[in-house]
Amino acid sequence: MTAQMHLPQFFVKQKLTMMVNRYEVFAPAPGGGYGQLMAFAEQKRFAFKEQVTFYADSTRTRPVFGFKARAVMDLNAGYDVTDETGASLGFFRKDFGASLLRSTFHVEGPGYAGTGQERNMAIALIRRFTDVDFLPIHFDYVSSDGAPLISVSRQMSIGDRYTVDVPDPRVDFRVAAAVAVAMDALMAR
Repeated sequence: MTAQMHLPQFFVKQKLTMMVNRYEVFAPAPGGGYGQLMAFAEQKRFAFKEQVTFYADSTRTRPVFGFKARAVMDLNAGYDVTDETGASLGFFRKDFGASLLRSTFHVEGPGYAGTGQERNMAIALIRRFTDVDFLPIHFDYVSSDGAPLISVSRQMSIGDRYTVDVPDPRVDFRVAAAVAVAMDALMAR
């Protein structure tokens, strides 16, 4: 089964402002680098119930998908990913207990479920116990049988830039984009 909108690779760029985090999601260009803008999102800082809407572009006139927390102030809160009509595309949640040492998330969608975790324990520990905020971060999401679902990699830079690889065709681009943006937001980046 192939997702309605599968994109094997895309990029996420974050722009910091005083009150919101802005995210741009790009398809790859044919010759490499950033291609077509696929979505634009803003995440309000300090929101009690996390909700992020992705729009077709920065004019924010046409919503195309989003995610919303199921509960207010729940450390293991789950997030529903929906399309522009509100139909369910998938679900993800942060595993608070497992994330104490190494950030861990779970993701589900039609025909798949898996867990994603920071690849490098040393970098995970450095991030928790220092103010260093430019280290590369790599998450690998795998299904229960160990097959790769999603890989999210933050490059070593000032300003967050992620490469998202989605080798499993069952994973919808919109779920993978929601997970990538949520990971950034939930890790207080």
